[in-house]
Amino acid sequence: MNRRLFVQSSVAAAVAYALPYGRLFALDQAASQAAGGIPAITLGGKPTVIEQAAIKELQASLRGSLLLAGDAGYDEARRVLNRSIDKRPALVVQPTGVSDVRNAVTFARERELLLAVKCGGHSFGGKSTCDGGMQIDLSRLRGVRVDPVARIAWVEGGSLLGEIDHEAMAHGLVTTSGTVSHTGVGGLTLGGGFGRLARRFGLAIDNLRGVDIVTADGRYLHADADENPELYWGVRGGGGNFGVVTNFEFGLHPMRREIVGGDIVFPIDRARELLEFYANFSGTAPAELYVDAIMSATPGGKPGVFVLSACYSGPAGDAERVLAPIRKLGKPIADSIRPIDYVAAQRMHDEADPRNIGTYLKSGFIGDFKGSLIDAITAGFQGHTERSTMLFFQHGGAAIGKVAADATAFPHRYAKHNMLTLVSWPLELDRTPHVDYLRGLWATLEPHARGYYMNEVADEAQAIVDDNYQGNLPRMREVKKKYDPMNLFRLNANVQPA
Repeated sequence: MNRRLFVQSSVAAAVAYALPYGRLFALDQAASQAAGGIPAITLGGKPTVIEQAAIKELQASLRGSLLLAGDAGYDEARRVLNRSIDKRPALVVQPTGVSDVRNAVTFARERELLLAVKCGGHSFGGKSTCDGGMQIDLSRLRGVRVDPVARIAWVEGGSLLGEIDHEAMAHGLVTTSGTVSHTGVGGLTLGGGFGRLARRFGLAIDNLRGVDIVTADGRYLHADADENPELYWGVRGGGGNFGVVTNFEFGLHPMRREIVGGDIVFPIDRARELLEFYANFSGTAPAELYVDAIMSATPGGKPGVFVLSACYSGPAGDAERVLAPIRKLGKPIADSIRPIDYVAAQRMHDEADPRNIGTYLKSGFIGDFKGSLIDAITAGFQGHTERSTMLFFQHGGAAIGKVAADATAFPHRYAKHNMLTLVSWPLELDRTPHVDYLRGLWATLEPHARGYYMNEVADEAQAIVDDNYQGNLPRMREVKKKYDPMNLFRLNANVQPA
């Protein structure tokens, strides 16, 4: 860097350090650039300045885009689905290939910049964006290739789940891939990967044969059972702690395209009865049957509803018998359970998860579904005139529990259900009363849970995150030390290096 540029950057840095954190990003972009760079934030949370020469050098190294505040596409890239998260990265890199990812990671590491990685943007806690750091937005790194003979799918790191379903099902093949088609493959898979087929075929990580990954030192590695096996172990449940996955290799399974699925809706005043039914029915269901239970109350004083959402992927002739107990629950408000194309079933709740409003969530895994939990739910679940309230049970067990707790980094193999509670509110309203309500409700439910889905990490303290990895934490910390000793990848359910 020449002397003039050094002096300009130093002046800009001095101004940045003098400003309170909240005002740092209010600096006029043009004025900051005129002073020799743009304001940014380090891994340690300190203000810094990225010099213009470095920005130009990074831009020249990319085939994809480098976006700064004010550029077309910047606001779309920085946003996540939870619109109550409104953060502004200093710069956004949109890679189109592995080299772009390596260059971006190296740039962030050398300057110790705060770094966020975004795939689908579904992180409830907003971990895929940041204030003042670099965001790597993988939305231009998408594609799925299927080998129907070997039953393998190769999936680029920024792909969405619906793309896997579409390409694999064209060959009569599937893998576990969530319940909302616009979810990012990366976030869902690396955290574990629940879905409508997980009880039958295991979690997404149980079908993951290998990954290609850019680690914190900028290396491009392959990890599978034979090559870099410790890294392969860590990415299966360790989230984004170990690098940016640019390619996933999934094993596929044959399955009929037509399944039986849909929603059956009842009045919420039957909640206790239906929760008791669900506890018994879901606990004894065959592995081919996946059933979620959803309690939902919308604003405006409308009566709430209780929904059973089913997906049966077993032999067609057995569907009526397996679903008969649900049919015997009495007359519903609505019933859409029917033969349906699996890819269409995977999209049926897409519009129910827009999150273009404020959202706050707490969740936990449960094993035995006890009566005391039902008491706590029916006593604490409340509707409200200004917010939506939901309590959701995602069906687990069966094949998920047949894998040892230490076989992958995901330790929660005992989970029969994932219990989620969330509130949503219009962005123009104060979030405080709605978040406070949910925290109060969760305080009565949490004693019935053990651990939580790391993909749903929000504002948990580090000690709680550590406890959540249970007996796998020491091994994970060693893997972290080897592949990310400076903790560059920290915006996640973070593992501290050993």
